[in-house]
Amino acid sequence: MLIGLCGGICAGKASIASYLIEQHQFRRIHLERTAATPAVEKSASNAYVPTSELGSTSAEHAFADVDALLDFVTLRWRERWVTTDIWDEKVVDALLRRPFFLLVSVDGPLSVRWERFKARCTNKQLTPPTLEEFVLRNDAHLFAPGTGLGALFQRAQLKLLNSTTSILSLHSALRSLNLPNEARFRPSWDQYFMQLADLAAHRSNCMKRRVGCVVVREKRVISTGYNGTPRHMTNCNEGGCPRCNNASRAGVDLSTCLCLHAEENALLEAGRDRIGEKSILYCNTCPCLTCSVKIAQVGISEVVYNQGYMVDTKTAEIFAESGVQLRQFSPPREGLVDLSLIPSSEAVDDSVATAEERKHMKMISDVREILDDENFIRPIIR
Repeated sequence: MLIGLCGGICAGKASIASYLIEQHQFRRIHLERTAATPAVEKSASNAYVPTSELGSTSAEHAFADVDALLDFVTLRWRERWVTTDIWDEKVVDALLRRPFFLLVSVDGPLSVRWERFKARCTNKQLTPPTLEEFVLRNDAHLFAPGTGLGALFQRAQLKLLNSTTSILSLHSALRSLNLPNEARFRPSWDQYFMQLADLAAHRSNCMKRRVGCVVVREKRVISTGYNGTPRHMTNCNEGGCPRCNNASRAGVDLSTCLCLHAEENALLEAGRDRIGEKSILYCNTCPCLTCSVKIAQVGISEVVYNQGYMVDTKTAEIFAESGVQLRQFSPPREGLVDLSLIPSSEAVDDSVATAEERKHMKMISDVREILDDENFIRPIIR
């Protein structure tokens, strides 16, 4: 696999790449930059400010163009590679054609990125640009007509918002996210059929909820369905179902609803003879009671759902009594993910912590020991 990390200066690309190298045995692969170094990566004196987080790259893993890089990785696609050298549209176009490539964009608040860049400049004994200069340089880097990379970053399959304030919290969020999950590169059967159910849900015309369903047998799609009013009737979103259009609460006046559920449409489309034994029903929402009894009646052997519904317990009881297996499947996170909102623990297992994490933990422990000292006078911190 090859993970490409793109994003603005000091968004966290290098830190994430270092995490993958240290924790998941990735190796860095380098693509030479063909354009000039953008101003946003330079100090006030226009000196380039390098990052030292990734260390050196061996000559055998450095390539002059994306085609040479791809030739190398294609022969070794079962190994783990990471690059932060996503320079332009040509590079992205070439990489995204390969099934073993995942493009991840990383962004963060501009003020946070400026503070990170100032710290980098200080570490290299260089004078950082002012905040105003940094903003103008950043805008030119991302949004200049013809050369801006902002639109390129939006093509990423996974977009990370990195406003974390420490390496510890970043690593904890990344562990929960599980970037190297191979289902991100090629979906499992569960993920594949659940995505088809989600796609079917986009055809829904019900004003209450979008639901999609797929019936599968021996990994082949038998039928699909989505919720809405019956054929030849006015669509629900055009006023066809008074109950859905009157803002009725969930579970109220269900007997007056004219909408067929996604599961009902899929079962009607397939018919009992086509469903047969060992068929699996995928639905992006757990079936209701009415649909549950119909699913049991036609001989579905398993129901897989993503989102819960208010009658999950009763549905589970019906399926348990009728011998239908019910399980929940949630695919890997994709789209925009705020790393600061991923549940994390301050405690890090020492056996899997990196040297940098252990250093941070030691520092935190030392600070707490000082704060607990009765003779320590606590200063006022602005």
